[in-house]
Amino acid sequence: MAQNFRNVLKPAIGTVATPILAASSYDALIGIRCCNIIASSILVDVYIVNSGNHYLAKDVSIPPNSAIELIQGGAKINLKSGDTLTAISNTASSVDIVTSYISEIST
Repeated sequence: MAQNFRNVLKPAIGTVATPILAASSYDALIGIRCCNIIASSILVDVYIVNSGNHYLAKDVSIPPNSAIELIQGGAKINLKSGDTLTAISNTASSVDIVTSYISEIST
């Protein structure tokens, strides 16, 4: 098993598409948690950019002061070099995103 476990913490993402993780080789996403940090519901998109947008979540509603987990039950999503995991909310400074991944599973 690879020992290159990493995380990326992105606070207060809002209405501008924000790169979360740019793959430099082959990386395995093992967790993506989106937490609404404001007092009203928000809509969140999380997607991989590679010759277009490929959605993991689109217009997902997150209630106030709640969170969603996009990868569950041991599932994994592989990123290849050039892929960028990206997120955006419909409300300014409204979502914290914690991403766990295994770096460089293959070159």
